[in-house]
Amino acid sequence: MPASVDAAVRRAAEHSFPYSCDRATGELLAVLAAAVPPGGRILELGTGAGVGLAWIVHGLGGRTDVSVLSIEQDPVTAGIAEAGEWPAHVTVSIGDAVAVLPGLGRFDLVFADAEGGKWRGLPLTLRALADRGVLLLDDMDPQRYELPEHHRSIGAVRSTLAEDSGLVLVDLPVASGIIIATRRPSA
Repeated sequence: MPASVDAAVRRAAEHSFPYSCDRATGELLAVLAAAVPPGGRILELGTGAGVGLAWIVHGLGGRTDVSVLSIEQDPVTAGIAEAGEWPAHVTVSIGDAVAVLPGLGRFDLVFADAEGGKWRGLPLTLRALADRGVLLLDDMDPQRYELPEHHRSIGAVRSTLAEDSGLVLVDLPVASGIIIATRRPSA
């Protein structure tokens, strides 16, 4: 495991933060981050302890020509992530993703890993996806959940994605359940 990811996993464990990105999702994030073009932008919704962010930075492999913005709603949790040593082109910001998404512009890669921007406000996240941009959603396996409201939430996410004719998507039954969607270029 990359040292930066290992450090983030340790921080999460030290602070008893149980919601970090799993390894398979992280490795996929690293691969997708590596494909972001020069001058591109990456957005993570739900920084948590910074494990997913560490995978993104690992995928960039020292590149500084891509800006990375990670938004965490909980200031205490954001503090865990901010304890990491991030390159200058990486910003951890505290805020409600649904509130700030309309003013952020467009992104080449979006990892929606928080309630805001995934379970609520998904249309705002989709509007922030650039042409040829890739959206990664995790926690999409309904078998992980017992409560009916979780099943409804997953169903609503899938419906919203399916109704957007500008997206090409794949539902992968791996890790916590992953959906990847790519925005077709505008005509």
